[in-house]
Amino acid sequence: MMIRGGLKGWKVCASEIEGRPDFAFAAERVAIFVDGCHWHGCPKCYRAPASNAAYWSTKVSRNRSRDKIVSSKLRRSGWRVLRFWEHELRASSKRIISRIVEALEASQGRGVEG
Repeated sequence: MMIRGGLKGWKVCASEIEGRPDFAFAAERVAIFVDGCHWHGCPKCYRAPASNAAYWSTKVSRNRSRDKIVSSKLRRSGWRVLRFWEHELRASSKRIISRIVEALEASQGRGVEG
């Protein structure tokens, strides 16, 4: 999707960055997370499994809490954080590319260096 969108300079699974974003533009300090609809409790797609319901409820709640903490830490340290639901990749790729481009342009405009 990002290649087709003409975006360059990104890195896949940036393990050295807080929270391990799925994609990162380090120079512009833009972190992108693609949250799996099942694992992160998408309000549109998530269906709680019937078996072991307490485990899944706790697991998804913990994941969402961690997502908020990671996003907050990154923002406090000067990163722009974008989060997309897994289903959005298929349905809204043009909108996602536009949001990424906006974040990159905004980061470059404020003079942030990597």
